[in-house]
Amino acid sequence: MARFRQKSFVTVTALALLIFVITVILKTLTPDANSSVDAFGRLAFAHHRQGENHIQGKSDVEILTRAAIAPNAMAKKAPEGKELSFDSDARDFPPPNYNIHAFYYTWYGNPQFDGRYIHWNHPLLPHWDPKVAEGYPKGRHQPPDDIGANFYPALGAYSSRDPSVVEAHMQQLRTAAIGVLAVSWYPPGMKDDNGDSTDDIVPLVLEVADKYKVKVAFHIEPYKGRDDASMLENIKYIMEKYGGHPAFFRYKSSTGKLLPLFYIYDSYLQSADTWAQMLKTTGKSSIRNTPYDGIFVALLVEEKHKREILDAGFDGIYTYFATNGFSYGSSHHNWKSIKDFCDGNNLIFIPSVGPGYIDTSIRPWNFQNTRNRINGKYYETSLSAALATRPQIISVTSFNEWHEGTQIETAIPKTGGRTAYLDYLPHKPTVYLEITRRWAMKFREDQEEDDL
Repeated sequence: MARFRQKSFVTVTALALLIFVITVILKTLTPDANSSVDAFGRLAFAHHRQGENHIQGKSDVEILTRAAIAPNAMAKKAPEGKELSFDSDARDFPPPNYNIHAFYYTWYGNPQFDGRYIHWNHPLLPHWDPKVAEGYPKGRHQPPDDIGANFYPALGAYSSRDPSVVEAHMQQLRTAAIGVLAVSWYPPGMKDDNGDSTDDIVPLVLEVADKYKVKVAFHIEPYKGRDDASMLENIKYIMEKYGGHPAFFRYKSSTGKLLPLFYIYDSYLQSADTWAQMLKTTGKSSIRNTPYDGIFVALLVEEKHKREILDAGFDGIYTYFATNGFSYGSSHHNWKSIKDFCDGNNLIFIPSVGPGYIDTSIRPWNFQNTRNRINGKYYETSLSAALATRPQIISVTSFNEWHEGTQIETAIPKTGGRTAYLDYLPHKPTVYLEITRRWAMKFREDQEEDDL
């Protein structure tokens, strides 16, 4: 009987131990109640997903309203392992690197702030060959579930006029250690083909940028009738209206002067002779050595543009496109020779890096120019190539050009109706901000070493 009791005791003990082990295992397999992803506001996922760009059969994400986007909603780790606080005090972010510039777009609108959706409802653009165009869909996107982008923003189909959105953007820029945003700009009353005039948004951008110690440069877009005379008026307008704001960006020139810096998109559309009238001291409407003088940076697309940019009197070159191999200027293997050309002619070289490219939501026929993000590796390769040239400034294409899929802004997994979106999985929505921050810090270290 004693032997029987002993065997029973051992059996019960073993059974209890087995139940305890199973309980522990099951608990570790249970999804954590706090495992939802934070992206400057809580994003509650219905279930786990596997792999970047994996597509599910139904919508699985809750997008919170602007009121739910708390400034301290997220924390991440700096390279040294310290936690970063995301409250509204700019001192809690990594220090901004004013030699990292991000192209920023204010053309988005929604019914709450603009009376209708703007740009999110982008049309599908036809191929220039009518025969090719016949094989692709036509029409417009229907927000908020169906937008003109291959990724979906964590802030939803937002308005660029929403102060809370601008606030969240500045937090994200500072999270990435980006010191300057280059705002896409048209003269008052002018606009792109699919939007509204946005000059009246600039004061809001400046005010919130200043709060976060972010500086604002101007990325002047092409418009009908742009020439040396109209550009001179544009520069005077910008300087007189915004030049006195503390967030207005100035760059120390080779002569030691602090001058405003302007990016001129599609500068090649005007001839070198036209630009020279404004940009050379001998021009009939020269801006040089006047209160409106600045640093003017031209877009380099083709190799021949190097000589044209020099003849025009520009002060620097940028490459904009985030598609390695798309153009001479955007091809990484050409950056060293472009930098050498700039060094030999006292020009600033600003290579443009990007996380990838995909615009098939608005150009469904343009799949050949897609550049897969490869879970961030494409971006890291681009940043590495840029730093290797030892540039003065690096530009990021882009913070939020959603139509072309070049954004580093936070994005989330989402499906809605007929539309399925790419995402940043298996990484967090903030992955491209974190990558930018790491490289911005390395860029600062490299420049400090070069100055020794």
